[in-house]
Amino acid sequence: MKSRQKKITIYQVAQRAGVAISTVSRVLNNSPNVSKKTKDKVNEAINELNFRPQVSARKLASREPQMLAIAVPSFTTPYYNEVLKGVKDEIREMDLDIVIYNTGSKNPKEGIENFFNRGTADTIITISIDIDENVHRELQASEVPIVLIGSSHPSYNYFELNNRKGGFLAGEHLIKQGYQKLGIIMPALDTKSSALRKQGFTDAMKEFKMPVDEKYFLTGDSTKHAGFTEEAGFEAIYKYDKMDDFPDAIFCTNDTQAIGAIHALSKLGMRVPEDIGVMGYDNIKFTKYLDLTTIDQKMYSVGVMATKRLAEIIRHHTDEKVQTTIDPILIVRNSTNNPKK
Repeated sequence: MKSRQKKITIYQVAQRAGVAISTVSRVLNNSPNVSKKTKDKVNEAINELNFRPQVSARKLASREPQMLAIAVPSFTTPYYNEVLKGVKDEIREMDLDIVIYNTGSKNPKEGIENFFNRGTADTIITISIDIDENVHRELQASEVPIVLIGSSHPSYNYFELNNRKGGFLAGEHLIKQGYQKLGIIMPALDTKSSALRKQGFTDAMKEFKMPVDEKYFLTGDSTKHAGFTEEAGFEAIYKYDKMDDFPDAIFCTNDTQAIGAIHALSKLGMRVPEDIGVMGYDNIKFTKYLDLTTIDQKMYSVGVMATKRLAEIIRHHTDEKVQTTIDPILIVRNSTNNPKK
């Protein structure tokens, strides 16, 4: 049986070339601080040994970050997918590997604490992780470049999302479309984002002197992905049906809930928008094919901006903070075209 050849290491290259390990690493990293004679000697040893360097070896001398950890409550939902696409596309400009850590939707703050217990990466992006004192303490202790998406804290660079304004835009739109009884489908688990969307929505109702009747503010039973799912939207519609009292229009606190809600309404023989208006939140890709009115959070762009900011921190070693709140925009489609307007 043919014996398996052992992997050639940077130590063997250094020994063959008669130089220090750090010198080999500088050559691999194209450092200008190595003479041509030494470079030739090291490259000759690399060729003779057929050495294939790992990323860690190339970066040993420069001490550059090697690994970006992205902490996210879920990476299977369309919302997080769009943010991650933005990060992935922009990360091509940086020589970083990516590890995605799923903190879980039910208790993401506990999940990120478990992540730190396993050991940190060289740079971190968090997505939709509320930064309480425990999480802040863990992030500070890591002493690595950090950018927050979908949350804020005065100690970090962040790109916060204006959920309250998004909720207000939703309420204002439905009221201006002439709907009188307004409902909301909320997630089964309390989240800061959904609470702010609800607050903005009810603020709009109060501003336009509309009655706020919380009997029309329902949740599904599903807690998967905190209740931001098709199942949750579907279940909430059947709760309206059991009440035998539907609102004129329903604001779903994300698009996937709206998709489930529209499916349930069709099974009950109700048409959108002829019988009831429905709108979502996030503007995920396939909402345009459903003609769904929604709120666009610019998710892909936020992922790109956060990654660019991370690159600036790494490149310039700056302590200056970029702390930005992203305002959403209303995307009007046919699902809220009130025929009674």
